[in-house]
Amino acid sequence: MSIRPLDGVRVLELGNYIAAPTAGRILGDFGAEVIKVERPKAGDELRNWRLYGGDTSMLFRTVNRNKKSITLDLRSEQGRDIVLDLVRHCDVLLENFRPGMLEKWGLGPDALNAVNPKLVITRISAYGQTGPLARRPGFAAVAEAVGGLRELVGDPDRPPVRVGVSIGDSIAGIYAAFGTVMALFQRERAAGEPVALAERVMDVALSESILSVMESLVPDYLAYGITRERVGGRMEGIAPSNAYPCADGSSVIIGGNGDAIFQRYMTVIERPDLAADPDLRDNAGRWRHRERLDAAIAEWTKVRTRAEALAVLEDAGIPCGPIYTAADIVADEQYRARDMIQPFSVDVGEPEPKVVGFPGIVPVIGAASLPIRSVGPDLGEHTREVLSELLGMSETAIDAVGTA
Repeated sequence: MSIRPLDGVRVLELGNYIAAPTAGRILGDFGAEVIKVERPKAGDELRNWRLYGGDTSMLFRTVNRNKKSITLDLRSEQGRDIVLDLVRHCDVLLENFRPGMLEKWGLGPDALNAVNPKLVITRISAYGQTGPLARRPGFAAVAEAVGGLRELVGDPDRPPVRVGVSIGDSIAGIYAAFGTVMALFQRERAAGEPVALAERVMDVALSESILSVMESLVPDYLAYGITRERVGGRMEGIAPSNAYPCADGSSVIIGGNGDAIFQRYMTVIERPDLAADPDLRDNAGRWRHRERLDAAIAEWTKVRTRAEALAVLEDAGIPCGPIYTAADIVADEQYRARDMIQPFSVDVGEPEPKVVGFPGIVPVIGAASLPIRSVGPDLGEHTREVLSELLGMSETAIDAVGTA
């Protein structure tokens, strides 16, 4: 039987897009029952993002796996009352609306606490629930800019660019999941004693989530007056570490920035002169000479295929790896050995369902990923099940709600 540490935890997710649903996905991955509330008819807008066929995108199926979907109109009195009834049976409520929206609907923390004084409330927003910018809207793209990440991504002679995924949403979702489990642990440790509402509200800001992974960006500025700049494929102050072209048109990543590793690295690429150069004995010197080093390394890689270069580097213990495409990931034996690509039959808009691989559950408990129980559900797939089994509503009462 699979280990699921969050078995018995019930989560009500009022989230859309990626941030709160990512938190719900992580909790669901490890056993929590996650009930996702979506708008009638339209549902979560993520259902249509990158939709290449069918009526539900693989992005939605991925982010909302291991969940149940019900449809309710949160703006209606009836929808609000049902949410409050559901909250009585839940341990956690997740949401990522603009601050003040839940309060406007009569579903703010005080109202939720009144029906369930043990509820953990995890809120995700652009700037947090307090402060002068709290009510300002903002997606992950804005948060990545305000948090300092966007300024560092790209080449120095071009405008900043964005990484290829909604990294701000995903990082915030991870923090939200951690905060939720932390609050549940605190509640458990209280052994039945009440935990103040303020201590059960987790306030996650997209902008702050990005800032938190920016390493010493701010301390370096305040301590030394250093303003970090874009350095392309490199990492500021670390060399040699970059992507290098190969003879077959692919590229490899090589990280040879450790002092001892650098010596072996230069021997491998047949440049003993660089290994012996006193200006390159430490990382600071190598960073100053990064252009010269990268040029020498590229001269070596560009006359070898990716496989040839990696074989030599790996044999010498030099940290390196291929730059994978989706096809490479699917074929990779390491991912396969740890069940990190799990197959499900899904509708892709063709006459018959298609078997599609979905990324596995992280972190691994044991030797391989826990099994994904289900991919993201169809819109409202579990409305009748949840409202009848959890709230005891009749078929007639469910029909009267107008959830479809």
